[in-house]
Amino acid sequence: MNDRTDSDRRAASELARSVLAQLSTVVLGKELALTQALSCLVARGHLLIEDQPGVGKTTMAHALAVTLGLKFQRVQFTSDLLPADLIGVSIFDAGQHVFRFHPGPLFTQVLLADEINRTTPKTQSALLEAMEERQVTVDGHTHALPRPFFVIATQNPQHQIGTFPLPESQLDRFLMRISVGLPDARAERELLAGRDRREMLAELPASTDGAGLAAMQAAAAGIHAGDRVLDYVQALLTASRNLPDVPQGLSPRCGIGLLGAARAWALIAGRDHLRPEDVQAVLPAVATHRLLHAGGRNGRSGEVVRHLIEAVPVP
Repeated sequence: MNDRTDSDRRAASELARSVLAQLSTVVLGKELALTQALSCLVARGHLLIEDQPGVGKTTMAHALAVTLGLKFQRVQFTSDLLPADLIGVSIFDAGQHVFRFHPGPLFTQVLLADEINRTTPKTQSALLEAMEERQVTVDGHTHALPRPFFVIATQNPQHQIGTFPLPESQLDRFLMRISVGLPDARAERELLAGRDRREMLAELPASTDGAGLAAMQAAAAGIHAGDRVLDYVQALLTASRNLPDVPQGLSPRCGIGLLGAARAWALIAGRDHLRPEDVQAVLPAVATHRLLHAGGRNGRSGEVVRHLIEAVPVP
């Protein structure tokens, strides 16, 4: 690694840590979840935040978009939301005798899909092409989405009334699924005694912009992954396909995403190379929603991932 590349990496690492520091002023006591979330976006992945209502899922998603200086739209997903409400519609222009496309809220840099599993599968599937191809097709015409383009979605636990489970094809489009969790006693007391989080979000400055995010992404992509780490990732993928009661293991695409997320994690930690512990740090968020247990959609997926970490030798 030459001096300029090393300098760029260090600058990107410092920028990532400054982003996390600002996020921590709004989202209290959630350093792990914030680092996971930032790693996901630096790895160019979409993020799913799942937890019970009232723990700060929307606040975290909103703070990420604002701190990264990206244009964003928030859509509250409901049972009557239609695909056209997201993508947009073609309206006939009587003066020009042509149909003109009017883009919907999907045409932004960050789409905050709030409570994504409260809408119907038809509307959920409207996001598939956008998340995978960064484009949408309407009336036979393809429309490119802005760059960068991220979906940060929140969802409530599947056992709650009025939720529609995301299909496997939709879940796989999310690089990482994380939980916020309840705050510890100190953070909860600070929340109770402090300012309203919505007021703080309104005053939150951007720590960077699209160019800064692109620099972090480029630096993360340049993090070196040695043969032993690649062997370790491949061993994890192979072991996941031989687990009892798991109908499908981790795919090669998941392995590529796992490496990308681990590289972003290593960048934030200030390293220029991957370690097995970087892979282990992001594996639960990358793999849990992809390992569907035969006895329930995700009932034991967390246990399965912990078993993988324990069973596969670390090089």
